[in-house]
Amino acid sequence: MSDQSMILWLIGAILTVTGLSGLLLPVVPGAPVLFLGLLLGAWAEDFQYIGLWTLLVLAALAVLTYVVEFAASVLGAKRYGGSKRAMAGAAVGGIVGLFLGIPGVLFGPFVGAVIGELSLQRSLDEASRAGFGTVVGLAIGLAGKFAIGIAMIGLFILKRFI
Repeated sequence: MSDQSMILWLIGAILTVTGLSGLLLPVVPGAPVLFLGLLLGAWAEDFQYIGLWTLLVLAALAVLTYVVEFAASVLGAKRYGGSKRAMAGAAVGGIVGLFLGIPGVLFGPFVGAVIGELSLQRSLDEASRAGFGTVVGLAIGLAGKFAIGIAMIGLFILKRFI
């Protein structure tokens, strides 16, 4: 194995682990970093085992992580009676929460959804229920994103070694 291949494998492995953790931690854009790590792994061997079609499937799976995350949070809020304002508030709360560390990430969407519902003159109970639904949806979306990330790595390993 050449020095270039070793370097590509090393950087690819670091990016893959970083991307996988980024699917759980909102500070790192997980799916793109994970895909980039796998791309470098394929490049390290001149795309001998991982070809264009596999890379296209991996790219589609990376995009799917965003669809799953969005759909789960919307469905969670909707399931628990949240309005469009609750969903928008959850999105804003999630973004603001990024700057407040782990507590902000956990509570930002909830607080945003509650504020969104309260702005529609809903009761605190209704607003809290919508906030809870948003958090449930986000947790389901997080699990879905992580599962897709594991599937991406699994597909790469299958194509490379089997």
